[in-house]
Amino acid sequence: MAFETELYGHKLTVDVDKDNGGQDLGPRPKALMLVALAGCTGMDIVSMLTKMRVDLVDLNIKVDGEVTEEHPKHFTSMHITYEFWGKDLPLDKLEKAVSLSDERYCGVSATLKKGIPVTHSIVVHKVE
Repeated sequence: MAFETELYGHKLTVDVDKDNGGQDLGPRPKALMLVALAGCTGMDIVSMLTKMRVDLVDLNIKVDGEVTEEHPKHFTSMHITYEFWGKDLPLDKLEKAVSLSDERYCGVSATLKKGIPVTHSIVVHKVE
């Protein structure tokens, strides 16, 4: 059940858990869609906030997906939670970066949104 792939010189193994006939040697393929979305939008946002001179201490992105019970099991929606940490984070700039990623730059989001709703929320943590 395990498959190894190579992308741009980086090896990645996908597998399923032992209960489903695998050896749990890597992440599940469907879950990688969540990772792809988080990575794509995260890179956009960090790049934009750097250009906006926003002093970001940390960014955590969590992507949850609703999956059907019937086969083929597929995502019916995804929700992205952006958690920002910093001393003085202007909410308007955070919202602008998230919106630009969502509406203009993130190709993963654009692809997914052709088939399912992708929503987001923002949480800001002030660091002293």
